[in-house]
Amino acid sequence: MTNPAASLFQPFESANLQLKNRILMAPMTRNFCPGGVPGPASVEYYRKRAAGGVGLLITEGTIINHPAASGYPDVPWFYGPDALQGWRAVVDAVHQAGSKIFPQLWHVGSVREPGLEPNPEVKGYGPSAVLHPVKKEGTVPHAMSQADIDAVVAAYAQAAKDAMQLGFDGIEIHGAHGYLIDQFFWEASNQRTDNYGGSLANRVRFAQEIIQAVRAATGPDFPIMLRFSQWKMGAYTAKLVNSPTELEAFLQPLTEAGVDLFHCSTRRFYQSEFEGSDLNLAGWTRKISGKPCVTVGSVGLKGEFLRAFMGKSAPAESLDELLRRLDANEFDLVAVGRALISDPDWAHKVEQDRFADIKGFDSEDLKTLQ
Repeated sequence: MTNPAASLFQPFESANLQLKNRILMAPMTRNFCPGGVPGPASVEYYRKRAAGGVGLLITEGTIINHPAASGYPDVPWFYGPDALQGWRAVVDAVHQAGSKIFPQLWHVGSVREPGLEPNPEVKGYGPSAVLHPVKKEGTVPHAMSQADIDAVVAAYAQAAKDAMQLGFDGIEIHGAHGYLIDQFFWEASNQRTDNYGGSLANRVRFAQEIIQAVRAATGPDFPIMLRFSQWKMGAYTAKLVNSPTELEAFLQPLTEAGVDLFHCSTRRFYQSEFEGSDLNLAGWTRKISGKPCVTVGSVGLKGEFLRAFMGKSAPAESLDELLRRLDANEFDLVAVGRALISDPDWAHKVEQDRFADIKGFDSEDLKTLQ
């Protein structure tokens, strides 16, 4: 009998990336790296998901080498000999288990508050000296100068070059959820009047320069994925664009800059993006850009993430709607988040048609790195 989820296990191939199946592990911050160094527990965490059948793992957000990049305790760095050596061990373990892996490169921007290591005296950096739109109080960030912008662009490029030298199979640039790159995209946080503010074309320029610098540092064949979103942490109804025409204006310069894949972050993959069409954000992005696209958001689970912080579980959910959209070529790849935290063998269980054995997600899953 044919597995109804067989299409998830078809190989994926693009110009510079080949994967054994269509399943990605979504990037998920775990706060389990004291001193910014991924240790043996992190190595085992990623190895288990690779051994469990995931085709491509995207790491949790990793901090680029800039004084204001970090906004949370115990998140891993992507610079310095100890952290990079830790990531090399992760890469080797994932490859030995038969999967591929990208680091997600991250700068939190104006989300940051002073007091965090490794630079507690440094406040947040942002496109403008305005409080992050979802924060009711806090420290007004430093408005980035041209020299600051150039330094952050260079830090992304160096991180990408280091990733390539460590053996990673590509990189993901975090341009979503109200962090630094998205703060430039978003009118509510970008009030600049120079070439980085105002029009959508100007607000995309910072990301363009990062992508171009990464491409120059890594060459033409190293895969670059960009994660973007409409929603922001704490602003779930926010919009960067309101129509396919605006989405095209957003995507075109990023595609021309060198993006190979788009990771289209939504909270619910099954929700349509624009009125008059069933396509979700990944579907529209694929249609407009012609690039391979990743969908994400509540895959395989009922209930939203925040329920776990209230002690409520999210039981396993049917994949029927996901498979309908995948079979219709709405998107190319599927990122799975919480379901893979709670069940490292999720992919193998789906492949073996063992849906009854899949564990749901609850608050206890947030507490351990297993």
